Amino acid sequence: MIRHMPFVLPFVPRTRSGKGSLAAPQTLLADEAMELAALAAGDPLAIEPIYRRESARVYRYALASCGNPCWAADATQEAFVALALRPQAFDASKGTLGAYLAGVARHALAKAWRQTRHESALADPGEADDPALGDETQDSNTAASPEALMQRAQDGAAVWAALRQLPAIFREAVVLVDLQERPYAEAAAIAGIELNTLRTRLHRARNRLAVLLRTEQESPL
Repeated sequence: MIRHMPFVLPFVPRTRSGKGSLAAPQTLLADEAMELAALAAGDPLAIEPIYRRESARVYRYALASCGNPCWAADATQEAFVALALRPQAFDASKGTLGAYLAGVARHALAKAWRQTRHESALADPGEADDPALGDETQDSNTAASPEALMQRAQDGAAVWAALRQLPAIFREAVVLVDLQERPYAEAAAIAGIELNTLRTRLHRARNRLAVLLRTEQESPL
């Protein structure tokens, strides 16, 4: 996917995000500023601490979005290579560095889908009227909430199996907000959509997951 790279970063996905390992957000921001300044000054090694800090989360987002470990690893690497080569492209006024990297990975996945002539997972299947989803707003008053159903699911594999059945734009919303616990504004920025659009997608995705999980739980063995 990436040719003639000046370096290759070793990819080691982690199973935990390590949120508690950062004692002071102000220190992280100061570190980021110094690392980005070093990158802009031509120091290629300055990408390494950023990679260690952000790569696992970017990879998990990419993997959940496409379901292909090779594509996810390529997209993750492309995001960090892009940052290393053009650190000035990151604008802190538009969001966090992690959100920027996830957004670059998202574009890399879209490029991969186009190149292989797969259906783009970022295409909009028609949120206003998607017959596959049905009238899900009526379910919320008569059944357990999607969140409760997800918590009750005994087999985590069932949740992921249901998640994979969602249209990709709805799956992406769940991954960003419910699984990665990103703020709504940051999730919307990564997906390249308005905040209200994200909320709509997330609402429909949660209700669709509830239907899928309920069906799974009620199915006879």
